[in-house]
Amino acid sequence: MEYIRFEKHDFAAVLTIDRQQALNALNSQVIEELDKAIDGLNFDEIRVLIVTGAGEKAFAAGADIGEMASMTREEARAFGRRGNEVFRKLETLPVPVIAAVNGYALGGGCELALACDIRIASENAVFAQPEVSLGITAGFGGTQRLPRLIGPGKAKELLYTASRIKAGEALSLGLVNAVYPREELLSQCLKLAEKIAANAPIAVRATKKAINEGIGKEMNLAIEVEAVQFAGCFETRDQLNAMTAFIEKRKAGPFMNK
Repeated sequence: MEYIRFEKHDFAAVLTIDRQQALNALNSQVIEELDKAIDGLNFDEIRVLIVTGAGEKAFAAGADIGEMASMTREEARAFGRRGNEVFRKLETLPVPVIAAVNGYALGGGCELALACDIRIASENAVFAQPEVSLGITAGFGGTQRLPRLIGPGKAKELLYTASRIKAGEALSLGLVNAVYPREELLSQCLKLAEKIAANAPIAVRATKKAINEGIGKEMNLAIEVEAVQFAGCFETRDQLNAMTAFIEKRKAGPFMNK
């Protein structure tokens, strides 16, 4: 692929958007290549996915305005729908996804980060949904995920004003989980991935599924979602081995995804 790079680090994989001449802007080709890269992941080997952008300046500086400027209403609808399909696929992957946000995460880039489970930022990260300053709305899920993450009041302020916020404010709002110097960003994300991957992968996947499926439901229905995932972990090899080790006061052996 021209714009997507893939690297494997033990139980983690790193997908890097590498279109540096356009600040990693998301055009149709990047979105299609991202979709193909996601489809090619082997979840028997990968327990955590990290998504990042190449270079020092940008995670992804939005959807490609040069491509969007001449779109008709129907072409824009198809472009937005396609981006949403790919981002939703990323959001619902069975394994946790970490966004390593370096530099600009604007528009579609911010929305890409929002589709990930956890966002870790570099000190030079900048977030914004600037679409209204371009005469459009957010089109890849920003109006839906941002209010769910940081609350509707602050999300509306950011969406209505097209304001940019730096990493420190993003951390205070809960938009990101942590901020590190740029040169430490990927290594810190890999450390976090290692901590996640050290746990029982079936249980981690079940936890993600319980959160994603239950969060929009009324509590009585949500706890039933959790109950299904909880019960499904029992009699797996990982559960039996780990609980036996706990009772016997010894360290559990490596988890086997079974």
